[in-house]
Amino acid sequence: MITTSDANEEQGKASFLGSIWLPTVTPHNLTPPLLTLIMADEDFSFSPTTPASAPSPSAHFYPFATSPDIIRSHEKDIFLTSNLVQQAQNIIRSLRGARFAHTYSNTIKNLTEILYFSLTTLIGNRTLGEEYCDLVQLEDDTLQLPSFIRRAGYIVSSIIVPWILQRILPAFRQRLRAKLERSIARQQLKAQQAKEGANPTQNNASNPPSFFTKLRIQKYILEHLDSITSLSPIYALSIATFYFTGAYYHLSKRFWGLRYVFTKKLEENEQRVGYEVLGVLLVLQIAVQSVLHIKKVGLSLQQEDDLETEATHSRRQDDALIHSIENPLKLPLLPASDARYDLSEDSSAIPWIPSGQQGRCTLCLEPFKDPSVTTCGHVFCWTCVRDWVREKPECPLCRQDVLLSKVLPLRG
Repeated sequence: MITTSDANEEQGKASFLGSIWLPTVTPHNLTPPLLTLIMADEDFSFSPTTPASAPSPSAHFYPFATSPDIIRSHEKDIFLTSNLVQQAQNIIRSLRGARFAHTYSNTIKNLTEILYFSLTTLIGNRTLGEEYCDLVQLEDDTLQLPSFIRRAGYIVSSIIVPWILQRILPAFRQRLRAKLERSIARQQLKAQQAKEGANPTQNNASNPPSFFTKLRIQKYILEHLDSITSLSPIYALSIATFYFTGAYYHLSKRFWGLRYVFTKKLEENEQRVGYEVLGVLLVLQIAVQSVLHIKKVGLSLQQEDDLETEATHSRRQDDALIHSIENPLKLPLLPASDARYDLSEDSSAIPWIPSGQQGRCTLCLEPFKDPSVTTCGHVFCWTCVRDWVREKPECPLCRQDVLLSKVLPLRG
């Protein structure tokens, strides 16, 4: 017969064993059944005769971690790794000098982070940030502790892959930019040759719209090559999704399916508030930037179309002017061979031009015929200076630039 004192003694032993055993177990060295037992509801009792029934994980599973705790854990790890990086740089600086430490600062940072996560996540332990916020990392599909492959894959994809991309992206962008520039120059040369060798009607027919679409796409890629080859937009979308769902703060965790759960149950007064407002603001920022970018690209394309239309209209006017010059509607009143003011026949035709050597053209060495002055002030025969400027648009004496439209005929 069991007395009351014996029952109290058995109950005291059970509570003593429970108080000793439960706190010493950590989630990292638990098998899945034992982890399920620890994460079960705390309202159970030990019976000396009846074994405890297995709890349901779906009904008594600890809640997933919320976004504030995940961010706090991540920031704690960043703070600790930055301190380790600073100490490592001080050691390297004292051993190899400041120049070596500055040259390989990025390498020191990445190697220090790899060492930190290898001593924590890779071997199955929690990071100091996860311990600080009472978080445990689980697989989202099996709700078990992450396998070695997932832990190693997370370290590789979060540290080593960005490190490699940071080293190879500049050379890749340079090669791609040079290739795009050559392709654009080649297509523009073909377009220019097609415009010069055909009239506007034939030119429009010989250049299909796909040609200009390809050229514009290549110009767009060349202009925004750095943004296109950057992972910043993907990271921004991933962070916005995290603010709404509270899962997968890092893109690598989303890829490998790693989520956080609390190691304790939260009371009603300990419920966390999400960051959905930040998600809305981030989505609005992305949307506004996208709209402004689309408007900028559309305005640039519209300006290109306007310039192309204006150039086509100008070419048509030039063609019409050349045609009217080559085929005039009526003959001019004065033949081109006859001069209106010939100083060889009448030296007083223009009285303010002195006679003698000063009244001769320096090109034909004869008296002026229809004397004309350039913008620099030198006087020549009209036909002489016209033929000269057509061949060489400069003054024959002082070599100053001269346009034929700026040559003025002199009158008495």
